[in-house]
Amino acid sequence: MGGFAQWMGDPGSAVRTYPDLLFPDLAAPAGFLGPRPGVLRHPRVGPASLSGGIMLPSGPVSPGCHSRHHRQDGPSSRHVLLTVLEAGRRVTSSQHGGFLGTAPLLACRYFRVILLLLLGLTLLVLARFLLTDLELVSPLFGGQAKGPPVTNIMFLKTHKTASSTVLNILYRFAETHNLSVALPAGLHVHLGYPRLFLAHYVEGVEGVEGVELQQHFNIMCNHLRFNLPEVQKVMPNNTFYFSILRNPVFQLESSFIYYKTYTPAFLRAPSLDAFLASPRTFYNDSLLKNVYAKNNMWFDFGFDPNAPREEGYVRARIAEVERRFQLVLIAEHLDESLVLLRRRLRWALDDVVAFRINARSARSVTRLAPETRERARSWCALDWRLYEHFNRSLWGQLRAELGPRRLRGEVERLRARRRELATLCLQDGGAPKNRTQIRDPRLRPYQPGRADILGYNLRPGLDNQTLRVCQRLVMPELQYMARLYALQFPEKPRKNIPFLGE
Repeated sequence: MGGFAQWMGDPGSAVRTYPDLLFPDLAAPAGFLGPRPGVLRHPRVGPASLSGGIMLPSGPVSPGCHSRHHRQDGPSSRHVLLTVLEAGRRVTSSQHGGFLGTAPLLACRYFRVILLLLLGLTLLVLARFLLTDLELVSPLFGGQAKGPPVTNIMFLKTHKTASSTVLNILYRFAETHNLSVALPAGLHVHLGYPRLFLAHYVEGVEGVEGVELQQHFNIMCNHLRFNLPEVQKVMPNNTFYFSILRNPVFQLESSFIYYKTYTPAFLRAPSLDAFLASPRTFYNDSLLKNVYAKNNMWFDFGFDPNAPREEGYVRARIAEVERRFQLVLIAEHLDESLVLLRRRLRWALDDVVAFRINARSARSVTRLAPETRERARSWCALDWRLYEHFNRSLWGQLRAELGPRRLRGEVERLRARRRELATLCLQDGGAPKNRTQIRDPRLRPYQPGRADILGYNLRPGLDNQTLRVCQRLVMPELQYMARLYALQFPEKPRKNIPFLGE
């Protein structure tokens, strides 16, 4: 977990002051509160009596700093300090007459104060600039919110927005902490999508004489079209709601490839350029399967993707999302988003570390010309307004809660831990593999449309505990959903999807 520093000491040793820890040969004796006559003797240098009661290195010592006996080859820092104090005593003697014994004592006290101040400044500098583990010093700087981790969570899984990666995070957290997940009933893989969500789409919410039971789950994160009253029948009142958005231009490009053979509007268009040049030629808003072709994220939030762009309507819908969802992640800034999500949920670092799930190969990504991008923004104008608003909102929250310097440190910690896990778990340096390169068929992701969806190969020879951790990190979405269904409802027939653990 990124390494948590531990402060360790000898329980049998006496408590020592900070100067004592830094300079052992300057330490005052335990319980020393005032003048104590004594004799300091150096093992190598003979007595050299000095006026005013100070003997260097042996003889009566004036009130001030005392030292333990240390054998060393050269002048100790005690020796140097006492020499300095003697020089100060002489100056003081010549200027102030009778204050011969006071000057060394005052100088010693001033020296201790200066050491403590320097120590305090050093700790502040270390806490501010050395990013060894910010959680250790976060209480000093308004750090991570305290309290138990949040376990009641509703994630609105939008389409083609890196939401499968977030889903993997939530599935892993649920399995690790033995939490219940609102999973699709029967052999279904979605919660009624693209129809508006209804509670009975969830396995375990059974109807009795037409009345649905109020069965609550900890986590809901599968694809659905948001319908708050029905969601509230399934989730507790203290549920944390969040979602994710992506730049609508790239979200539409990804949807065109992924749903090419499913969506009628895309099926008829030879290319995305051709579709956007004349979308009404291909798009029929009466067909439910065309939801992926226009304002798909707006649709997922439960709104009309074909509504007019009237300013009052748009602002009202955005305000509605803002009231219900405590956080909206942004796919283009996923690491920064996960840092903030972790802070809000009060989770550990490993809980939010993830590899990219359901990502496409570079060869299946279409590069769009500037005019095509502009047409996509215009065609998906409602999505664009939603994205612009919550992109600004995310960065405003990051600035307010973390600030630039701490955010950079937290993001680097997240990425460093991801690299560590990739080295531990993945073969070939963690490079994603296409379907034909993935050796374990249970780790091969679903291949829809014209997309080339990538997966991973695990390193051979992993011990059982490490293997389980690594399998969860790379398990494709459908296999993981089926796995959790089998664990949660062992008495039900298994979903017809290969998954680990058979």
